[in-house]
Amino acid sequence: MRIAMQLAYGGNFKESVARIAELESAGLDMVSVAEAYSFDAVSQLGYLAARTERLEITSGILQLYSRTPTLTAMTAAGLDYVSDGRFTLGIGASGPQVVEGFHGVRYDAPVARTREIVEICRQVWRREKVQYDGRHYQVPLPAGRGTGLGKPLKLINHPVRERIPVSIAAIGPKNVALAAEIAEGWEPIFFHPEKAQLAWGDALAEGLARRDPSLGTLDIAVGLPFAITENPGPLLDEVRPLLALYIGGMGARGRNFYTALAGRYGYEREAATIQDLYLDGRKQEAAAAVPADLVDAVSLVGPRTAVAERIETLRKAGVTTLKIAPLEPGHPAQLAAVTQLREILG
Repeated sequence: MRIAMQLAYGGNFKESVARIAELESAGLDMVSVAEAYSFDAVSQLGYLAARTERLEITSGILQLYSRTPTLTAMTAAGLDYVSDGRFTLGIGASGPQVVEGFHGVRYDAPVARTREIVEICRQVWRREKVQYDGRHYQVPLPAGRGTGLGKPLKLINHPVRERIPVSIAAIGPKNVALAAEIAEGWEPIFFHPEKAQLAWGDALAEGLARRDPSLGTLDIAVGLPFAITENPGPLLDEVRPLLALYIGGMGARGRNFYTALAGRYGYEREAATIQDLYLDGRKQEAAAAVPADLVDAVSLVGPRTAVAERIETLRKAGVTTLKIAPLEPGHPAQLAAVTQLREILG
């Protein structure tokens, strides 16, 4: 199992990177940089690549709609170059609130677009002349849609790798099946190991049945609030507002991917209550309505022995990368968290 950590896009990024060498020495394997409606992830990933030597770096995530497929490929190749082959391209659909609300781009066909983007990226990385006639992307642009002067081009530079790893953030069954089929990695959110089979088992099986063996074993990278403590209750309560935000507020009634996921876990009634409370502006009540067993299941918080047992449960569910979010504030706590987790993993 690898240990990963996401650097907050809302905090002091430079300060975090200045201390990253200590986390690296403590056993951190990977760092990801998010991109919601913050600073762009790319500039920060380049800065991170220059300040590290061993750590793998990943975008967590670049949204499908805000860049052309070819630009996504160019960016990934550039980041892989400046990091000496340490980059993983994390991509995902995000949601209509961000894509339409912040970028002003129509949110549509996330599954089909994901497939086409990955196929175009791999053409670029192989330095083939990019020629693609998809439903959503055509390269070069056909004469009827442009000037007719476009011609197939290939990347000028020689990438460090012609197969940069791709990790897809997905929670819907169709997107999860696609990730299992075409990507090196899959990034779910709010992963409940005891109920993952219920939520995603059929989708994973469908995708893995079509998977090219050359892709290797699917890396399943799971984000988890993390703390080793004899008194987990107060720290677990800190997880409640985040779950309430996603289940209740990241979308509209009838169009919220996280509400649907909670429903597939068996919390359909509770999810509806959380959403109603949140959208009515009663955020504290929404947080209080998040079931305690759900909070506990999607976290890695508790005494050392309980955390070790939980890690084995995650491992048996197929998890290969633990992307921890230490709940104790400050760099010393982050350092202790990585050290403790590395000791448990051995």
